[in-house]
Amino acid sequence: MKIYQREFALPSFTRGFHLITQRIESELPEIKDMKIGILQVFIKHTSASLTINENADPTVRLDFESHFNQTVPENMTYYKHDYEGSDDMPAHIKSSLLGSSVSIPISNGKLNLGIWQGIYLGEHRNFGGNRKIVLTAFGT
Repeated sequence: MKIYQREFALPSFTRGFHLITQRIESELPEIKDMKIGILQVFIKHTSASLTINENADPTVRLDFESHFNQTVPENMTYYKHDYEGSDDMPAHIKSSLLGSSVSIPISNGKLNLGIWQGIYLGEHRNFGGNRKIVLTAFGT
């Protein structure tokens, strides 16, 4: 069994959903040497998230952002945690709803995603800053 792990920082992204599949693949080229395995992608933050969805039509990412902003609105009077701004608590909730990690099969040296699937970074803060990602691949 081979195990590889790498940590890297994504640059700051604007608020919204961003495809990061190619960046992940470039950060762990050892995947090309694996016949079968799993890649776990983990984000070390509580106000950003990861998910897998549509990789071709950018309006899907816009609709994700619009829907999440309506589902988890800012400036709710019952939020107590607002020290870092009105987007802070909603960002934590959105992150919990989507999650902090995704797992993708590795087959014959490639991520075995569906033809229309890509890995999204959900940036839920107006000014989230760099985001640290940990990649762990294991397999043969």
